[in-house]
Formats: sequence, C-alpha cells, structure tokens
Amino acid sequence: MRDLAAALRGLTVRGRSFAAAGIACAGSALMLGEHDLLRVALLLVLLPVAAALFVSRTRYRLACTRRIEPPRVWAGEPAVVRIRLDNMSRLPSSVLLVEDAVPESLAARSRFVLDRIEPGGTRDLSYELHTQHRGRYQIGPMSIRLSDPFGLCELTRAFRSRDELVVAPRIERLPATRAAHASVASVRRRSTLAGDDEASTRPYQSGDDLRRVHWRTTARAGELMVRREDSPQAGGATLLLDDHIGSWGTFSGPWSPFEWAVSAAGSIGAHLANGGYGLRLVTSRGLAVSVPTGTINPLLDELAVITQSEPNSRAAYRAVRATDGDMLVLVLGRTSAEAARGLAALRPRSAPAIAVLVDLTRWDADPAVAADLDGAQQALARRGWRVLVCGPGHVPLAEQWARLHRPVTALAGGR
Repeated sequence: MRDLAAALRGLTVRGRSFAAAGIACAGSALMLGEHDLLRVALLLVLLPVAAALFVSRTRYRLACTRRIEPPRVWAGEPAVVRIRLDNMSRLPSSVLLVEDAVPESLAARSRFVLDRIEPGGTRDLSYELHTQHRGRYQIGPMSIRLSDPFGLCELTRAFRSRDELVVAPRIERLPATRAAHASVASVRRRSTLAGDDEASTRPYQSGDDLRRVHWRTTARAGELMVRREDSPQAGGATLLLDDHIGSWGTFSGPWSPFEWAVSAAGSIGAHLANGGYGLRLVTSRGLAVSVPTGTINPLLDELAVITQSEPNSRAAYRAVRATDGDMLVLVLGRTSAEAARGLAALRPRSAPAIAVLVDLTRWDADPAVAADLDGAQQALARRGWRVLVCGPGHVPLAEQWARLHRPVTALAGGR
C-alpha cells in the first residue's frame, strides 16, 4: 500500500486530468441518474489507479556504475562521465528516463531516454562536463523515472552512488631558474653539514647487495649500514598565499584578482614540485597542506577549494618560521608597506625569497591601491627579496619567472 500511495502521488498531469474527469462524470451521473455515464466515470478513475499500481509493482533490478575521466582536471578542460546500466532482473525494462545529478556550473546535459533493456542487457551512456571554475564537485546520484505505457503515472527512483570531480585552477608552465638551482645547492650543503651519511643510509637487511654497504657509517653505528636506493630530495619550499578578505577587494568570479592569485600559486607550486621540492602551502589560517616530493595532487586539491578568510597573520607567520630556511615564495594581494616589512623579515638566509605582488590597479583605479603596491614592492626589495609585479595585462608570469636569475632587486613587468 505504501508503494501504491507513492505512485498515486506521482500521477502526471494527464493522470490527474483523467481522475478529475472521472470524478466529475461520477457526480454528474449521480445527479442525472445516467448509468452509462457512471461507467465512463468508473473507467476514467480506474485508468490512473491501474497505471499507479503497474508502476508501483515494477521491480527492475538495475545496477549503475559511473566513471569520470579524468577525475582531476584543470579549469577550462573538459571531463567525460561514462555510465553503464545493467538490467539484473529477468524482465525487460520499460522506456526509462535517466538523469544524473550535476551542478549547474558544469553545464552538462545529463538526461537520457532509454528504450527497453532486455534481461541481462546493458546500456552505455556518456556526457561531457564543462569546467569553467575551480572547485570540488559531486556528480550523482543518478535517478530513473519509471512510467506506465499511457503516461498517466511516473515514479522516480535514485541510486545512492556519487563520484567526485576536482577542478584545479588554471596553471602556467614556468621555466627553470638559477634561483631554484641555488636553493638546491644550499640545501645539499646544509645536508652535508648535518650529516648526510646518516640520512642516506639504512640498516642492512637480508638480501641487500654487499656492494652497497657504507663502511664509514657502519663503523660509526656499530652495525652494517647500506646506501638507500632513493635519490636525495632537492629540498623544501614554502608557498604563502594571501587569502585575506581585505586583500582582494569586492571582485568575484573566474577572472577576479584572487582567482588569478590562486592560479599563480598553482603554477609556482607545480613548477617547484616538478623540480623535486617538497611543498608547504601556508594561508592566513596557518599550514594548509604539506605536499611530499614527487606529487602535486594534494596541493591542487587544496587550491581547488580555497576561499578568502578573515585575517590571522600570527598563524601564517608561525607556519612560515617553522620552515627552517626553506625556499619561500609569497603570492600577495593588496599589502601595506607596514605589512610588507613584517613579511620581509621572514626572508630565509640561505635560500631564495620571492614575492609575487598582484597588481590590483588592473581592477581598481584607486590611487591608494597603487601607493600600497609601490610601498610593498620597495619594502620587500630593500630586504633582498626578488619581487615580481604580475597580473592580467602584464608580462606573463612565465617570462618574469625566467628573469629571476638576473642580478636585480626588483622586477616589475609591464606596469
């Protein structure tokens, strides 16, 4: 009875019209004493009820599998969703209206009409997702709308499975620079002073090649020590992204200054990760994510969902000071000269320090914005930072990044 009641609530406009016409005819027949009209009324009422009963007793066993290719894309790149429906029952299905739940921002056509699926048969479906903005999106669940042959009743049933699509910010390929090589060399020098032998060896295990025994460390440790097969890491890098609400004005959307900064942070992070660096992403909330050497996915996942937050400089400063002399890269919005002097004091002594200042004058013509940009640039450059002034309309970030090895204290492109 519960299924029948749910099916009756699913009567279509046609089904409700039949029922209303039947009730009207029944009233007229009772008032006029027309038995033939009463038979017509009974037929009109019973047809929607029979359709609801038919739909409620439909027992298809359908299995749904969904695959997103690829599950992680850059903003602007398409992703394809592939779906397979299997009829696991012994009865053929009726005509099915299939729809996958997709966020509106992905602009996907995910509704299909399927003919009967024979017992044990399958149907393969696919549709394309158009990714314009970074984010983490839930795809699904899929719903199937069942109906009777006359279209008097429709009943929707849904699967539970969902899949996730991660849309990372757009990135720009950056060239290698001497600044990065200098960082690697300094890290290796520090490793040597700290005892790189211990870091690159491990205790002997049965089956190890005796030619890999490190005799000097063995003599010091009192047990057989062999060289590790892993190559040493290039070092560490800390990437600080300014996510303060007050740093980016009131602009929003895919082409806002904050979105440009997120893309720049992703470009720099991907470049350093490909160069063998272990990464730490720091925001105003402190350490956002730590990315080991050899992967970039945790950074992209974090940048895909990062939003602007309330200022909390202390947490960011503590996270940066804990880097122990790693390479430091800042991506900053509107920054006063006083705040820039505080950030300049974080400059590591034995590794490069690079500041990317987003030129907000491209969005806001207020003279105070230009004054803050000049003050922040000078405050950082005086403390030995390499400063890049970037943004839409400037020299591309890749070209400015390539000039980091030049012996200058400030690099301002196209302003």
